[in-house]
Amino acid sequence: MPLAVLHAIPSLSLVHGGPSRAIRMMEAALRERGVDVLTVATDDDGPGRRVVRRCGVAVDEEGARRVYFAKRFEFYTTAPSFAVWAWRNVRRFDVVHVHALFSFMSVVAATAAWLRGVPFVLRPLGTLSAYGLAERRPWLKRVSLGLIERPLLRRASAVHCTSEAEAADVRALAAGANAVVIPLAVPEAADEGGGSVDADDVAAAVDGGVAASAFGDAPDGARVLFLSRLDPKKNVECLLAAWPSVRSAHPTARLVIAGTGEASYVASLRAAATVGGDAGVVWVGQVEGERKRALLAQASVFVLPSFNENFGIAAVEALAAGVPCVLSEGVAVASDVVAAGAGLMVRAEPDAVADAIGRVLGDAPLRAAMAAAARRVARERFSPRAMGMRLQAMYMEVQSDRHPRA
Repeated sequence: MPLAVLHAIPSLSLVHGGPSRAIRMMEAALRERGVDVLTVATDDDGPGRRVVRRCGVAVDEEGARRVYFAKRFEFYTTAPSFAVWAWRNVRRFDVVHVHALFSFMSVVAATAAWLRGVPFVLRPLGTLSAYGLAERRPWLKRVSLGLIERPLLRRASAVHCTSEAEAADVRALAAGANAVVIPLAVPEAADEGGGSVDADDVAAAVDGGVAASAFGDAPDGARVLFLSRLDPKKNVECLLAAWPSVRSAHPTARLVIAGTGEASYVASLRAAATVGGDAGVVWVGQVEGERKRALLAQASVFVLPSFNENFGIAAVEALAAGVPCVLSEGVAVASDVVAAGAGLMVRAEPDAVADAIGRVLGDAPLRAAMAAAARRVARERFSPRAMGMRLQAMYMEVQSDRHPRA
């Protein structure tokens, strides 16, 4: 019989970004290895929207099997019907993999697994960093951590961390927890040399009134890309403050900011860019699929100056495309990038970010070496194959920890 694994996550909406994409990659990687996976989530599909599915019934989509449950309350993304389903069905599985903390789905899935004697794995999703604990209802998180999440972390057969930095957070908050580091994966490039995208495809892929491409007439070696959700923790303000210095040293450079966020916040960023002198700054909004690949294919350097990233999936996507990276110390994969020679790690301050961008733009041999190293580390450490092997090995190790309690 194949290994049967239940994945539980509060939402599979792409509006929520990284978590949903990570689950999709896990489903595919595990399916390739013959693991039987069922994913459960609420029908939350972003603010005010619901997934149009019959709730409580397994559906086949994107090559995966999923069951959705009706979200009844916004608080902790509560779906009461999932509690009944979990109690009745959790023992069908060898392992339960729970994604996110401080959520009804997560707590119910982990508790049902523990009470029914099924090994479970918790993935904190960055909620246990100092930044994560201070973001949104910090007082409630402190209370909940002491009463609910910390005991679950200690009961878990394993805590799936995507970086050593996240593992350190887990060990500091829950002594004795079995933190296991398994990085997330991104789709591999079209070929091991990184592939290429035709300029006409780029022009067709990028909208917003840009004539030829988002990077316009910026020459190769002068194209700077920020591609991520626009949120205060991403520290786009730092990049915008650094940009005039970059343009002073590299007048032909162009900065493309790809992503979206809360309308008022995005408006404030664009206003700040104008005040600081927005020469060479292009805003293209949300990009996915071919549009994203086109931007990455043309970029000379990828920049992510976040205050905190428990992993940094956008940076890994850049690595897979062979793009040198400039990452702040708050991005968990930054140390991996530096160790591989694929980019630079800097303080999340304008001068440091500007100096690092200028160094990469001004040195063509360095860019070429970093690009080759980026593809190599993405293939070896962040490929679906590598992630699938590590996940399966973890499940095989913890499945022996099965002992009925109820």
